[in-house]
Amino acid sequence: QLKQLFASYVEAKQAQNVLDYDDLLLYWAQMTAEPEIATHLGGRFDHVLVDEYQDTNRLQASILLALKPDGAGLTVVGDDAQSIYSFRAAEVRNILDFPRQFAQTADVVMLERNYRSTETILAAANAVICEASERFTKNLWSERKSADKPRLVTVRDEVEQANFVCDTILAEREAGTALKSQAVLFRASHHSGPLEIELTRRNIPFVKFGGLKFLDAAHVKDVLAVLRFAENPRDRVAGFRVLQLLPGIGPSAAAQIVEAMTSALDEAMGLAGWRPPQRAADDWPGFVSLYSGLRAGAKWPADLEQIRLWYEPHLERIHEDATTRRADLLQLEQIGSGYASRERFLTELTLDPP
Repeated sequence: QLKQLFASYVEAKQAQNVLDYDDLLLYWAQMTAEPEIATHLGGRFDHVLVDEYQDTNRLQASILLALKPDGAGLTVVGDDAQSIYSFRAAEVRNILDFPRQFAQTADVVMLERNYRSTETILAAANAVICEASERFTKNLWSERKSADKPRLVTVRDEVEQANFVCDTILAEREAGTALKSQAVLFRASHHSGPLEIELTRRNIPFVKFGGLKFLDAAHVKDVLAVLRFAENPRDRVAGFRVLQLLPGIGPSAAAQIVEAMTSALDEAMGLAGWRPPQRAADDWPGFVSLYSGLRAGAKWPADLEQIRLWYEPHLERIHEDATTRRADLLQLEQIGSGYASRERFLTELTLDPP
């Protein structure tokens, strides 16, 4: 079943003229497997800079080796002691073997001074790093002094952890440390749930910083979906999302509309020729006009403003905090103004979101 599902997934991508992130790497690797193409691609760049190299996989390393077989102009930054993504195919050997992988031996520069942590924290880190069976030898240090040593606390589960943190917060407050002077750090925002519940239960006031990424917000996704659907009418995911913003358009109707557009000689004409249900009749002409204009190639980045103006009535209907969300969309327009074209904006936002 998994093989059949994956085969259907591949067919769907091909039918919609889209690539996922794995495809971008695989096709890139296939191109660099041809020496002439690899030489041409590598020659276009005097310098190639790679960050977080300890998190790369074998495929990514093979691409670099093909682009710059002599290593000239290639710089990678990474920390072998921070390789924690093997579960998603990250290969720590990439960084360990890097100095000897190319025609000329790479220069290794150790960045050992730490500007963030105190000496006591770095002493604990150095002690852990020294236990690695294979590593780059380094000694982290800092000019920041502190008499406080880090504590290792073992708990059974997240509930016990939340209780411990709350107990500690209250104890620190009793000792004279104001609540606003205390902070709890998380690797990811979604890990904070149990603690938030316990803080609320104990009536301990708190402010949470962080949460959804900018591009994960529903209203931003809606606007980008309109843009993606206009750029690629075969993008069914974007089409379904956009069409269902209209009152009276559900999944079934959205599927019919996308099918009508796909079957038509011109997608915009296919959209205009579809007869909407009564509930969508008032909003339909405005959407058809917007889509036709976007397909015709409206001036960039004015596309984003046009979409926002069309979307604002729906924003107010769907969300109670429409004013705050509108500010996000204005920020999106500012971001868009920094890109030369709609295609470049969509491509780079997909690969490297802000």
